[in-house]
Amino acid sequence: MSSRRSFFRQLGAAATGSLALPAFFTDAEAQTFQHYQSYAAGVSPQALAQDEDFWWRVKQDFTVSPNLLNLNNGGVSPQPKVVQDAHIRFYQYSNEAPSYYMWRILDQGREALRGKLADLAGCSPDELAINRNATEGLNTIIFGLNLKAGDEVILTKQDYPNMINAWKQREKRDGIKLVWLNLDLPSESDDYLVSQFVKAFTPRTKVVHITHIINWVGQILPARKIADAARQRGIETICDGAHSFAHLDYKIPDLGVDYYATSLHKWLCAPFGSGMMYIRRDKIKNVWALLSNTEPDGTDIRKFESLGTRSFASEMAIGTAVDYHNAIGSARKQARLQYLKNYWAEKVQGIPGVRIHTSLKPDYACALAFFSIDGMKPGEVEGPLLNTFKIHTSPIQWESFSGLRVTPHIYTSPKDLDRLVTAIGDIASKRKKS
Repeated sequence: MSSRRSFFRQLGAAATGSLALPAFFTDAEAQTFQHYQSYAAGVSPQALAQDEDFWWRVKQDFTVSPNLLNLNNGGVSPQPKVVQDAHIRFYQYSNEAPSYYMWRILDQGREALRGKLADLAGCSPDELAINRNATEGLNTIIFGLNLKAGDEVILTKQDYPNMINAWKQREKRDGIKLVWLNLDLPSESDDYLVSQFVKAFTPRTKVVHITHIINWVGQILPARKIADAARQRGIETICDGAHSFAHLDYKIPDLGVDYYATSLHKWLCAPFGSGMMYIRRDKIKNVWALLSNTEPDGTDIRKFESLGTRSFASEMAIGTAVDYHNAIGSARKQARLQYLKNYWAEKVQGIPGVRIHTSLKPDYACALAFFSIDGMKPGEVEGPLLNTFKIHTSPIQWESFSGLRVTPHIYTSPKDLDRLVTAIGDIASKRKKS
């Protein structure tokens, strides 16, 4: 491992130069990354998705509990040890003299990090702001747009509560009109999903709010088709990418949306409380900064980063998370996650009383899946899963959804999911039959 003195020397040099901050990997970590890339070379993502030797090695990079099976990675994902270590090193470094090392050294690494994230996102660095989570980014956009009384915003009852609450506050404060859609999910029809939005368009529609992956059931919405239909009518689009970034293999401009935000502590496996916001370059001037600076209505994306004192250590460690993600590869990661979801979902479909409420087709869902057991409330299933089988899931009761969300990650193995299948079968066999 690099010595403490060497670490500081490299860090200072990186902060004052034009190159990206180094990742400070140990030799073993660097060899692991190289192994992933060379091992996977020439192998299709679909074939690699079932190569348990490869994914067993990935599992060793995580420090997850060997006893509690975590299947709520959709809430927040654990970080591989290399990201944890980077965070700790940056944190210890900051504590040498916080106001000096945080503001004068680590803070100078933000532009390098912005470039690294922009490369992964497929956009210009001048279109990305680094913040703390999707809620902060989306609230910045929602409250920053110039909307007036009578302007219409289209959203769905399946959107995330924090976003729904933000729009309701604008409705209450500014008199805008919220137009609610209630989607029938799961759906495997782009035509149906797009038409629900299009039918709601009126001459007064100003904004469409699109949740790329519905967090409750894992439904993927055809964001590009919805955005294209909106743009043809002069309507702006906001995309909640909290669950899709570093989960699905895409670039943000592929979605065709004007505004976008995501949490990096979910599928990118970055430190907790890290996120980013994207605004198309020509739209930046249209959004007022939520936490103001000298030019709250300016054209520089950095106007959205006036957060005051933040965790510079966790922010700088995002770069290591990007490096780790790239070592695996976006397409390989998506293929593995879809394979894991289908692995357990297909097995429990045959259990009497068990229902899967998520598509098994790759265009409409990936890692997240939602199930229920006839005659049982979510808590009646979640309780024994956790208490008897030590499996952590997410019980959900929202609108028409009543059941449990199961979310594996790349460190999850088929053997882990066999444990889940056995547990669901046991619980279902003991349910009260009407």
